Amino acid sequence: MQLKIAALQMISTRSVTENLNKASRMIAEAASNGAQVIVLPEFFAKITTSEDLHRTDHAEILENGTIQSSLKDLAVLHGIYIIAGSILLSSSITNKFYNSCLVISPEGLTLAHYDKIHLFKFNDGSQDYDESEILLAGDQVVRCDILGFKLGLAICYDLRFPELFRALGIVDVIVLPSAFTYQTGVAHWELLIRARAVENQCYFLGVNQGGMHETGRRTFGHSMLADPWGEVLVSALEGEKIIYAIINSDKIREVRSKLPALEHRRIS
Repeated sequence: MQLKIAALQMISTRSVTENLNKASRMIAEAASNGAQVIVLPEFFAKITTSEDLHRTDHAEILENGTIQSSLKDLAVLHGIYIIAGSILLSSSITNKFYNSCLVISPEGLTLAHYDKIHLFKFNDGSQDYDESEILLAGDQVVRCDILGFKLGLAICYDLRFPELFRALGIVDVIVLPSAFTYQTGVAHWELLIRARAVENQCYFLGVNQGGMHETGRRTFGHSMLADPWGEVLVSALEGEKIIYAIINSDKIREVRSKLPALEHRRIS
């Protein structure tokens, strides 16, 4: 059994309309090339800096909003699943939001949504990020079934916390929409993706923002798929690009059969 996934590496701007139009064109291209599942990066609809993170005019209520409606229409139009990177969803607390990944079916239904659990904080003297100033942390791990495959969801900074992926249980593929910074990406992006794939004996797809943004922020790009043995099967560089990945259930069984590490765990 196989599943064809497309990862859309974007360089998003501050304009929701511009980003949705770009995503629409890339989704159409990926669907025409046979992708069954299409994944967008974190903050695909609007990229911000730490200074304007508080401008949350694009935040939506779950199941209600222009961004969600547009994606549902695209999923129905092309008959594909869309894993909608992340969008801001409103919470019950004024001026606090969830950074949420949505899974949309070919029927235009929201199958699952995951609220980012680990909130990024980074200061290297020249760049300062603190997502907790405006975002709330989620508290639930989320997985869903797509076309016979078990998918686990995570977002960006979650990549650094292996206990999250253990909590997902046994899955076939983990999807990580991201806006990994250039500085941290150079050092850790591929290393952590391959490690998470090996640890969990599953495919791991990291879908990143891809370069220099109009805000002055630089994201790392290098969207990639690692297989359950930790081999990188496909990878982008920087820039806007679509990469295609095949998830193969035979490969998952092969790795888990010859090295049944998941069965050998003693600490839970």
